[in-house]
Amino acid sequence: MYDPTDRGTAIDIEVNDRLRKTLALILAGGRGSRLMDLTDWHAKPAIPFAGKFRIVDFTLSNCINSGIRRIGVLTQYKAHSLLQHIQRGWGFLRGEFNEFVELLPAQQRTQGENWYKGTADAVFQNLDIVRAHRPEHVLVLAGDHVYKMHYGKMLAHHLAAGADVTVACIEVPLEAARGFGVMAVDDDDRIVRFDEKPAHPQPMPGHPDKALASMGIYIFNAQLLFDLLHKDSTAAATTHDFGKDLIPALVGSHRVIAHHFQDSCVMHEGAREHYWRDVGTIDAYWEANMDLTTVTPALNLYDESWPIWTDQPQSPPAKFVFDSDNRRGMAVDSLVAGGCIVSGAVVRRSMLFSNVRVNSFCVVEDAVILPNVDIGRHARLRRCIVDQGVVVPPGLVVGEDAALDAARFHRTEKGITLVTAEKLKLLGA
Repeated sequence: MYDPTDRGTAIDIEVNDRLRKTLALILAGGRGSRLMDLTDWHAKPAIPFAGKFRIVDFTLSNCINSGIRRIGVLTQYKAHSLLQHIQRGWGFLRGEFNEFVELLPAQQRTQGENWYKGTADAVFQNLDIVRAHRPEHVLVLAGDHVYKMHYGKMLAHHLAAGADVTVACIEVPLEAARGFGVMAVDDDDRIVRFDEKPAHPQPMPGHPDKALASMGIYIFNAQLLFDLLHKDSTAAATTHDFGKDLIPALVGSHRVIAHHFQDSCVMHEGAREHYWRDVGTIDAYWEANMDLTTVTPALNLYDESWPIWTDQPQSPPAKFVFDSDNRRGMAVDSLVAGGCIVSGAVVRRSMLFSNVRVNSFCVVEDAVILPNVDIGRHARLRRCIVDQGVVVPPGLVVGEDAALDAARFHRTEKGITLVTAEKLKLLGA
């Protein structure tokens, strides 16, 4: 069995060389419809997260920090803000050193002139571009998850195991496994069964309450991937998807190896979990942002050894004004980004993104306020998400009357209210 701690100088040198010959492909074309109105005009990977970042920044930063500097980003759904963000924030790589972040929007490049029909088809439609980079290995990634992972350790496992394909996996509660590809492995971590989103997931041996789930992260030997994509492109019964079609078809005939996330997760000292989040629902998105306001968050944004890179506006520092008993500008247990002004208002346990203005006599608690929001005087906002650019009318109250919130906005079963400009217009606000 692969031991992630047993790596000598020779394998390190080999892995570093192979990383330079690896091409990462980030699948960033999905809408993320479970995020409701947040993705009406933006693809899920472009949604702001953690005060100053975008979701896609975490996958891109993992690549850079791991030593992978040849990256393609495959886009499709309403990609303008995503393309703009990557162009502005990720143009620091040097082409003369064969480093790049290359944008690959859906272009109907193949004979059928279709948009991307699945994850595998997205790569197939760019196969001529991928081939031109002459990679030895292709790392396929999702651009819509939040985590820190050293892909070099996964590649080391791939090489040590003599794998054709390596699939990153994570343990999940059995009841949640229906939304994942679920696998069974032997004593050497070779995958012996792979079921995509099964109705009745197979539990892990000795752990009846857990399943071993695919993270949607794959390393392929490049030539094998090219052959598989050509074969899949002409298959009759296929959805052109890695998890549904390509990976299950390889089990039994090729060396398909499971790589456990805990072997390559980047963690800070004292961390209580191997952090990975799919922030694809309103509740999950709110909870992940709220966790960052706690004293010791599960995700460490302050780790200088594994920084998260991004494009950010050149904003002035956050400002807090007025200090009388009934009008004090303050924020407690909160993250407040640059350009924010808290003017005689109280902010508690909240996340304020760039250029948010909270006007006098407001109370903001347990809230995620996205960029460029202006909150009018005397508003009270609790347990909510306010979308980008919203002008909150003076006196608006959210989070105190469940029935009223549900009648005016989208409110989740867990009681999180999503406030958008469109819904406020319907109210005449």
